[in-house]
Amino acid sequence: MRILVANVNTTQSMTDSIAAQARSVAAPGTEIIGITPRFGADSCEGNFESYLAAIAVMDRVVNYPEPFDAVIQAGYGEHGREGLQELLHVPVVDITEAAASTAMFLGHKYSVVTTLDRAVPLIEDRLKLAGLDDRCASVRASGMAVLELEEYPDRAVEAIVEQAERAVRDDKAEVIVLGCGGMAGLDEQIRQRCGVPVVDGVAAAVTIAESLVRMGLSTSKVRTYATPRPKTVIGWPLTTTDTTTADAPAAH
Repeated sequence: MRILVANVNTTQSMTDSIAAQARSVAAPGTEIIGITPRFGADSCEGNFESYLAAIAVMDRVVNYPEPFDAVIQAGYGEHGREGLQELLHVPVVDITEAAASTAMFLGHKYSVVTTLDRAVPLIEDRLKLAGLDDRCASVRASGMAVLELEEYPDRAVEAIVEQAERAVRDDKAEVIVLGCGGMAGLDEQIRQRCGVPVVDGVAAAVTIAESLVRMGLSTSKVRTYATPRPKTVIGWPLTTTDTTTADAPAAH
C-alpha cells in the first residue's frame, strides 16, 4: 500500500517531519511518500495561505507520477480536501477530521491546541463543516507560529502543555488534539505532561487511510464528490513536470 502524505506548506523540513511521524505508525507493507507543494507559503496561518495551499496540494497530487492508494492532507483546518475527493478515486483523509473523530472514541469532549489565535476560527469552521464540533470543548491557541514549532521545540512543548492543561481544567476536555501538522511527533511528550490521551492528526490519518484501503472503501462519487464535469479549465494543472494529468489522477 502506498499513501501520499501532503504537507500544505512549502517547508521541506516540515514535510520530512510529518512523513517520519506517518511512517512511525504505518503498518508493515505501507509505503509513506511525503510530498511538498511546488508553490505556496512556507507556513499556513490564515485564509489566503489556506486557499493557496488547497490549489497547490491538488496540483502536486495530480502530478504525482506513480500509482498510490490513498492521500492524507496534513494541514489542520486547511481547505482543499473536498477538491481532492472530486479529483481522485482513492480515499482522501484530512488530519483535522481524522484527529477529531479519533478523539471522540477516547473521551466525551476533546479540545484542540493549535498555533496562533488567528487559526482558531478556521479550525472551528472546519470542525463545524465536518459535523465534529458538538463534542469539541474548545480550540485554544498556543501562541506559537507554525515555523517556530521547529525552531523552538522546547518552547513549543511548554506552550502546548500550558493550553492543554487549561483545556482539561477549565473547558472539561478529556482528550487533547494537536491542531497543526507541524506538531507531528509531540503527542507522547504532551501526554506524559497532561495525563490525558493526546491525538496526533498525522498518526490518526494514517491508520484511518490504511483501514479504508484494506476494506476496499473510497469516496462516494454519486453526488457531492463526483468527478468534475468535462469542461475547459485554463491553466490547470499549474505544473506539468510529471506525467500524470488532472484528467487521469494516479491511483491503483
